[in-house]
Amino acid sequence: MNDRKSPASLDARGLDLHYGGTAVVHGANLRLEPGRILALVGPNGSGKSTLLRALARLHEPAGGTLELDDGVTAPGDALALKRSEFAQRVTLLSQSRPVPNGLSVRDVVEFGRHPYRGRWRAADPDGASAVAHAMELTGIVDLAGRGVHELSGGQLQRVWLASCLAQDTSVLLLDEPTNHLDLRYKVELFDLVHDLAREHQVAIGVVLHDLDEAADIADTVAVLSEGRVVASGPAHEALEADLLSRVYSIGIVTHADPITGRLRTRAVGKRSSALV
Repeated sequence: MNDRKSPASLDARGLDLHYGGTAVVHGANLRLEPGRILALVGPNGSGKSTLLRALARLHEPAGGTLELDDGVTAPGDALALKRSEFAQRVTLLSQSRPVPNGLSVRDVVEFGRHPYRGRWRAADPDGASAVAHAMELTGIVDLAGRGVHELSGGQLQRVWLASCLAQDTSVLLLDEPTNHLDLRYKVELFDLVHDLAREHQVAIGVVLHDLDEAADIADTVAVLSEGRVVASGPAHEALEADLLSRVYSIGIVTHADPITGRLRTRAVGKRSSALV
């Protein structure tokens, strides 16, 4: 990541999202800001990933607006930008991507430069340095010449993340990015996400299942339930025990970690109820 890109904010206002005529997200309001991390949490089927895809313009909204302000384009309707222009500003690392056969790690990371190459694959003078830096940040330089089909799930996840970073956008969207990662790489990924926000002023939105991870990394946590944003704010406000218990349909208690002071959550099942 370098400092070419201007910091950008991305605003979703009153987004309504449908699948086949069925409403799945209702009037969602979210704001992604430079240097800050927004985490989306909620049960399966609550609309988190659909909403993230809409922020990346991969799901057409039935209503509402999506506004981008990066100090380069005129602030306003992000849906009016050409897709290649939008992709230079906003990128998404989705949950699952195909494993391309016959391609090296470097080849896949270079996919991230596609929005800069134009219709006829025009010259991309910043491409080589952006790819090299993305591979360094994600710790995959030593894998550059290997075929991606040879990699573990965790290694492949880091390759796709490097491809997103090579795109050098101002807004980075991550859908459950810690899937397939062991503890070390999970911690390193969150450290990287934090550095991208704080040091490079990237606006970051991330879908997470783990509430404690959301509390650790996010400046703002948005809780979704049945397609609605039912709470949004700092973790200690948004992750309120009674609300979480209703949203997840199970008893949840919260407390502050005695060492870090971070919010911690615990679901109360049959085996654990006697300990609470």
